[in-house]
Amino acid sequence: MAHSLHLETERFPIAGSFRISRGSKTEAEVITCTIRQGDHAGRGECVPYGRYGETVANVLDAVEAVRGDIERGLSREELLSAMRPGAARNAVDCALWDLEAKSLGHNTHMRVCRVLPRPVVTAFTISLGDPEEMAGQARAAADRPVLKVKVGATNDSARIHAVASAAPNSRIILDANEGWTEDNIRENLLTAAQFHVALVEQPLPAGRDGILRDIPHPVPICADESVHTADSIPDLAGLYDFVNIKLDKTGGLTAAMQLRDKAREAGFGIMVGCMVGTSLSMAPAVLLAQDADYVDLDGPLLLARDRTPALSYSGSLVSPPSPALWG
Repeated sequence: MAHSLHLETERFPIAGSFRISRGSKTEAEVITCTIRQGDHAGRGECVPYGRYGETVANVLDAVEAVRGDIERGLSREELLSAMRPGAARNAVDCALWDLEAKSLGHNTHMRVCRVLPRPVVTAFTISLGDPEEMAGQARAAADRPVLKVKVGATNDSARIHAVASAAPNSRIILDANEGWTEDNIRENLLTAAQFHVALVEQPLPAGRDGILRDIPHPVPICADESVHTADSIPDLAGLYDFVNIKLDKTGGLTAAMQLRDKAREAGFGIMVGCMVGTSLSMAPAVLLAQDADYVDLDGPLLLARDRTPALSYSGSLVSPPSPALWG
């Protein structure tokens, strides 16, 4: 039976603003892909990311370029070669997963999870600001078990000190978003170790991170911008200890599962992360994250409003998606 494809651009305001080392944003602009077959419809959401040259327009164009193949019934396996990794493929791949679940009447977790899915603890993001501002954010979130703290500017040692002091019982992940340099990375890593930081994410720019092979890792270091698909793994050996898997980078859940398995085989720890999107973006990742070491799927918690139906968050616990949302 033939498929039909529908694309929609949607905007969801962020509660306040979201700031990282590359800039700030006040809304999440997402693309929703719906693929129908008969009485059933599957949905997937993606977040175009400028860091990788993505815009709403060129992501829509990338999906339109394979519309004919999708409507003829392109499989998820065929999609891997029909589209390049990135946001566009993610939206289509997740829509195909959802359509398959709806059509066959089964739950996607049966094919994704190694264990029965359960609620997982997600990190909660502290946006980049001056040390006093970030301490205030951390103090307000000090009851959360894991905080992901955006750094990557000058004087990050003061930010680390301020946040760690304001939330002494929270595990802290630092995310520099490629903002550190060869001149300050040693000092920043030592400060992170002093304050018992659990993980440091992407301290140096992708492609300029070779120094990580030659300096101590007093805190484990996680690749984000340096890892996209399973093909990235051989280049990360000796540089990183963890990898951050995001479906908008891998180009969907299918490729994300390949990356997860290859990373585990190579001895890397796993974080499952996200762009700032709605519950529809997070839903497949919650299933992928069931056996992850760290989970960073707080996108909907940063929004002024989410879509309906939504994932269920209880504090920092996020539950697996209901079939009405996805999968």
